[in-house]
Amino acid sequence: MDIGLLAAFAGGALALLSPCAALLMPAFFASTVGTGPKLLLHGSIFYLGLLVVLVPLGVGAGALGTLFVVHRQAIVLVASLVLMVLGAAQALGFGFDPSRLLPSGANLHTRAASTTGLVKTFLLGAASGIAGFCAGPILGAVLTLAAAQGNTVAAGVMLAVYGAGMVVPLLLIAALWQRLGTRGRKVLRGRAFTVLGRELHSTSVITGLLIMGVGVLFWTTNGLVGAPALVPIEAQTWLQERASLLANPLLDILAVLVLTALVLFAWARRQRARGDALQDTEPTEPQR
Repeated sequence: MDIGLLAAFAGGALALLSPCAALLMPAFFASTVGTGPKLLLHGSIFYLGLLVVLVPLGVGAGALGTLFVVHRQAIVLVASLVLMVLGAAQALGFGFDPSRLLPSGANLHTRAASTTGLVKTFLLGAASGIAGFCAGPILGAVLTLAAAQGNTVAAGVMLAVYGAGMVVPLLLIAALWQRLGTRGRKVLRGRAFTVLGRELHSTSVITGLLIMGVGVLFWTTNGLVGAPALVPIEAQTWLQERASLLANPLLDILAVLVLTALVLFAWARRQRARGDALQDTEPTEPQR
């Protein structure tokens, strides 16, 4: 995996845990959706809402980067400085709400509050992608990396990965909400502390330091070109060879049949459980 994509995924996860709205979305999903197939369905719709907003932003940033692709050294320098500034702002608790910069962006949460079901989940996804004072510098850093790609497709993919970084931990935390307990949720929320009279937050400080670290790495590796691959070339080649073996229509049909059987099995168990629950709640006739 490319270091830029890994940074985008981590940025999405940290945006979800940002102190302004830490664990609000996982708590909402845990209380209103629950677990199982319904959670996966709403998680997919939530991700679709994220993609509708984030991918066009990424493509736009990538298109802007292509205008200056011939000035790569300048792009690397500017992007590195922007990342450093955004990282410092994040660590010190400064931020901005990107939704205010987009038409009707600030009204997405209001629209979501007036709807229900999957439409509400979709609008929450669209709003979560751009809203949040604390998460503004994170999104700005990912957009900076996307613009530095100089490629609209790669930039769009990077923002899609950023959205996935929000969805994956959201689903995991929502599914484990009851098991986490009060102590586990408190750990995930982080803690506030004071330095030189200014109140800081552990999640923001960690996020800011990571963004600044990416900025330094971006500069020292000429825009991540000289960065070592996270997965060695030999391993990538081996994985590609093994993946080609799976490109077989018979295996595809078998996978679909297995998936269908699992869904039917889960549905049958759920129906049986409901039947047993109804039998337990039916009043018994008094004996004569």
